[in-house]
Amino acid sequence: MSSQSVIRPPSRSMGLKLLLVCGLALVMSIPALFVFALLGDRTHRAEEVTQELGGLVGGPQTFLGPVLSVPYAVPAADPKAAPTRGAYLIFPATGDAAVATRTELRRRSLFKVPVYQSDLDFRAHFAIPGVIQAANGATLDWSRAEFLIGASDARGAQSDVILTAAGKPLSVAPAVTLAELNTSGQPSTPASPDSSGVRFFGASAAGLAAPNAQIDVTAKLKFSGAQRLAILPYGMLTKVTARGDWASPSFDGGFLPISREVGPKGFTANWSVPYIARGIPDQGPSEAMSHLGQTALGISFVEPANPYQSVARSLKYALMFVGLVFLAYFLFETTQGKRVHPAQYVLIGLAQIVFYLLLLSIAERVGFDLAFAVAATATVGLISAYAGWVFESRRQGVIALIAFSALYGLIYVLMRLEDLALLVGAFASFAAIAAVMYVTRRLDWYGVTGPAEPPPALVKDAS
Repeated sequence: MSSQSVIRPPSRSMGLKLLLVCGLALVMSIPALFVFALLGDRTHRAEEVTQELGGLVGGPQTFLGPVLSVPYAVPAADPKAAPTRGAYLIFPATGDAAVATRTELRRRSLFKVPVYQSDLDFRAHFAIPGVIQAANGATLDWSRAEFLIGASDARGAQSDVILTAAGKPLSVAPAVTLAELNTSGQPSTPASPDSSGVRFFGASAAGLAAPNAQIDVTAKLKFSGAQRLAILPYGMLTKVTARGDWASPSFDGGFLPISREVGPKGFTANWSVPYIARGIPDQGPSEAMSHLGQTALGISFVEPANPYQSVARSLKYALMFVGLVFLAYFLFETTQGKRVHPAQYVLIGLAQIVFYLLLLSIAERVGFDLAFAVAATATVGLISAYAGWVFESRRQGVIALIAFSALYGLIYVLMRLEDLALLVGAFASFAAIAAVMYVTRRLDWYGVTGPAEPPPALVKDAS
């Protein structure tokens, strides 16, 4: 009598398959890095265009209200040596500035740069002390005193500066007291910028400035610029009011506004910097000016939706979302009983990497939101249809469509949550891992007990 014994091979280990899938997800980080490098190149090009266009209209501008500068000389110990010369600065007791801006977007190719036209109105009240000690033995030359104002780039000037002192209009020219001599007595370039970030212009204060004098000074400026505008706190007490039509300003610098309102039609902001907060003496040598830059009151004109920043943030989560899609396909394998080849996982991963290329290329032209909708729709449709083809099931394709739509919706939410992105991403990852653990709780990871149909080659006759 003869009988047949069937030798059943062990089913393939799903545990090893899961490890392989995780390894493939890590491998997909390599093409993601190439996309990140491309993004960096496009971002660098955008910054270059921003600097080029911004430079044509003055670039980021920093302004300084009226300050009094008085030249002084300190005799040298050696009678034959030249005296040490410098400029003694007297800041106003109070300074009030009003700034109004009008903005527009300048374009070059695909890149946009916010530029502005600004009207600035400075007011200052000087209470010059009766006794001034500039330095040991120093002599102040009041006949050459100047009222100084400053702007970081004179190319942005739209008209001549209008300066009045004690109701008298004064002509403004490149500053003499600071540009003629520096503290070492050596010549320096006229109107050269110092470390406070401004170039100085002056009007003669001869006949107006003297010890014990009380002087009211006003200055009106019209300047263009790009990206940022800042005011240096030029008075012992400085108050600044700014308003503009840009809907997404960012307030920065040494002090934040004490009040602000931002809406779709523009913004208003108010600063008040008292003498004790400014941290700079009310008078002293010109070196004190170098510390003013740390106290600037700044407004940055930020694009509301920078496509490069949004794409960069989405790329940071690329590995997590490639892994989640791979896990979804792995779950489909375990529930459908049909195996997915590693090469097919690679194709799925490449489709997700191409999603970021689509997102970057489209966002440059139409913005991030619409670009995400187009790229995500195309990618989700492709990988969902692929699931239907691989598992030969329309139902599985529909399930994949729902799952991947939710996944890419999560990506978009993470891009918009900003501060909560890490928290939401962590919980989403935890939920995904928990779902995999639940669905595979009864899975034979070793693959030694699963049934298998014997191939003909493994069926032997036994007698």
